[in-house]
Amino acid sequence: MGKRILVPVDGSEQSREACDFAMQEHPQAEFVLLHVINPTEAGYSAGASFPAASEEWYEHAKEDAEELLEELEAEGRDLDAAITTDTVVGKPARAIVEYAAEHDIDRIVMGSHGRSGVTRILLGSVAENVVRNATVPVTVAR
Repeated sequence: MGKRILVPVDGSEQSREACDFAMQEHPQAEFVLLHVINPTEAGYSAGASFPAASEEWYEHAKEDAEELLEELEAEGRDLDAAITTDTVVGKPARAIVEYAAEHDIDRIVMGSHGRSGVTRILLGSVAENVVRNATVPVTVAR
């Protein structure tokens, strides 16, 4: 069986480019496109503390993830790539590393960052944390 490559996607241009890069560099691989729903993005607004608001935010995040994954999967089919998709909830770096360890992944290919400016500095780099903690090779596409 060929390599299984995990490509975390968040909708950013960097993650889209990483997806294209992975499929072009490893045309015989099976690709797992993973979107991580980060619950901390629900925010700390007054409404976020109400269960209905949190559930509404989660449902919206899930719908956005499904749309993104369907779009990327369709683009991958144009390249004749073998693709599966998945969505998990958690802190992105940890969720990516755990997913790779638990799902027989041979390599992770990801964008250099999905955020920019102050947000990136305050939250740290997901790619950097994945590189430091993954047990499989990680390719960071710029």
